[in-house]
Amino acid sequence: MTATAPHFGPSPSAARRPLAAAGLLAALVGTVFGLLLALAGPASAHAALTGSDPQDGAVVATAPKEVTLTFSEQVAVGKGSIRVLDPDGKRADTEAAPRDLHSGSTVKYGVLLHTGLPDGTYTVAWQAVSADSHPVSGAFTFSIGAPSKTSVALPDNEAGGGLVGTLYGIARYAAYAGFIVLAGGAAFVLACWQRGAGARPLQRLVVRGWMTLTAATLAMLLLRSSYTGSGKLGDVFDLDGLKAVLDTKPGAALVSRLLLLGASALFVAVLFGAYAKREDAREKKDLTFGLSLGGAVIAAGIAGTWALAEHASTGIQPGIAMPVDVLHLLAVATWLGGLAALLVALYRTPDITSDAVRRFSRIAFVSVVVVAATGIYQSWRQLGSWSALTGTGYGQLLLVKVGLVAVLVGVAWTSRRWTGRLATGAGVPEETATEAEAEPAADVVATAETPQAAPSDDPERAAQLARQQAAVATAEKKRIRDADPERSGLRRSVLAEVGVAVALLAVTTVLTSTEPGRTEEEARASSPATAAPVASGPLNLTLPFDTGGKNGKGTVRMDLDPGRTGANVVHLWIDGIDGKAMDVPEVKLAFTLKAKDIGPLPAVPVRLTEGHWTSTGVQIPIPGNWNVAVTVRTSDIDQTTVDKNVKIG
Repeated sequence: MTATAPHFGPSPSAARRPLAAAGLLAALVGTVFGLLLALAGPASAHAALTGSDPQDGAVVATAPKEVTLTFSEQVAVGKGSIRVLDPDGKRADTEAAPRDLHSGSTVKYGVLLHTGLPDGTYTVAWQAVSADSHPVSGAFTFSIGAPSKTSVALPDNEAGGGLVGTLYGIARYAAYAGFIVLAGGAAFVLACWQRGAGARPLQRLVVRGWMTLTAATLAMLLLRSSYTGSGKLGDVFDLDGLKAVLDTKPGAALVSRLLLLGASALFVAVLFGAYAKREDAREKKDLTFGLSLGGAVIAAGIAGTWALAEHASTGIQPGIAMPVDVLHLLAVATWLGGLAALLVALYRTPDITSDAVRRFSRIAFVSVVVVAATGIYQSWRQLGSWSALTGTGYGQLLLVKVGLVAVLVGVAWTSRRWTGRLATGAGVPEETATEAEAEPAADVVATAETPQAAPSDDPERAAQLARQQAAVATAEKKRIRDADPERSGLRRSVLAEVGVAVALLAVTTVLTSTEPGRTEEEARASSPATAAPVASGPLNLTLPFDTGGKNGKGTVRMDLDPGRTGANVVHLWIDGIDGKAMDVPEVKLAFTLKAKDIGPLPAVPVRLTEGHWTSTGVQIPIPGNWNVAVTVRTSDIDQTTVDKNVKIG
């Protein structure tokens, strides 16, 4: 009789299915990261500069005593956070720490300037840390007397950018992922499959989550000083910088997280040690309650370290937003972390029960409801208006996140269908599944053992044969497990869920480092830079007029050179209706910036020749949408004023 060797590996079609699934997941993740690159610029901070004195581009007649900056929310500044540089790049301020000029809800800081500053263009470079832990920086110029050339060269990268910013962003992503796997994996074991506490694959998953979160937190603590300051990788191990970080709210949150991770290490040791080995049902029930309560407290504490130093701690309703943020993060961890644990159990442990899968399905449903409810509140708080949903980077990223959540819920619905089929299928009953699977394996072992019985006096040969028999039994159990269509379908759908979850976590990480839409719109509304696009170069206007008297009709042609802030030269030509130069007794000129309540600023032209008037030294203090008014008098009693809005910069 010819024996056919058993086939231990998966069939070719079964081998191709994971590759196809992996290809689809890779395409999905690649598409999402492409959207992130398109929608998200450099990580922008959440405090915005809403005003300054002098204003950006302003030309002042005399040197100010100090420069002040106004922000949309509380910021942390220190010595050197606000620097004023003269045209040669030398410090024009006294180099002292910025003065706190808060008044009510207005957040304002200022630096004193040296006396006797010469005329020219001055550069104000500033850098601060917003209340939600993200760095913000910028620069603008103003001129004394008249604009001039400047040798100041500012760095191109924003605060929080460069290599250090990239490393910090990676650490942020790893911290979120580690927490989700740690908290969600432990919750899956305690709430869904308590026998899984003794499964090595699940133990490795949770421990790796703990290690990832710990390593990421340490990396963020070391990178923090350079991330919010110099941006140099060499400053990572600067002890003075680390000490300064520990005195800040984000530094305290990171240290608190490390302390809580120490407690969580003890929790994990008990979960996979004493708890996994406990056999007495009553004792195990009591220990389950204690571990669940302690684990929930530790997880809430770790989630609170994000709420303490991120979006929830600033803006409107922080007292409500921080608990909601903790609840949101816990629900996400329970859902996505449990999903990762389920995927590992389905692929690596042959004896996970359908009851465990059903319990997780119910818990995941509740988690999704909590995520949706808390997410709606967070979205309203960070956006504030429908226009911010499509008109800001934060809103656009939020739309991507909502789309991914919808995809994830759709795939989860498919998983629930497979779960139902797994529970009601024609397979063996739950309590006898392991025994039934073991019987064919035993037959295979016996078949493999019969032709080559090991001599009793050869222990090495006996050990080798035992290993072969164990391998045969394991392969047979895997074959029977993989032959279950319900289980295979569930594995594929859970794998797809995890792939979408990875992309969703990436979007969420970028979202937490993006300026909220509410703040961006408020800053845009109050910033002088949003008044209107400004024109550069000489400005030419044509204004028809009619004074109502004899020979009272004509046209004013005006040239404003160079047509920007600072000193300008104005030329006016008065033409009659026949196109020839028209001699008039008087012409007046005025400039008004209504948006900033500036003006009218008068200018008195001087007659050069018939129909030609000029005025020199006309000062335009700041760029914007200016109203230019020309008054023409053609007789002792006949005159008119014509005006036009123009963009001057």
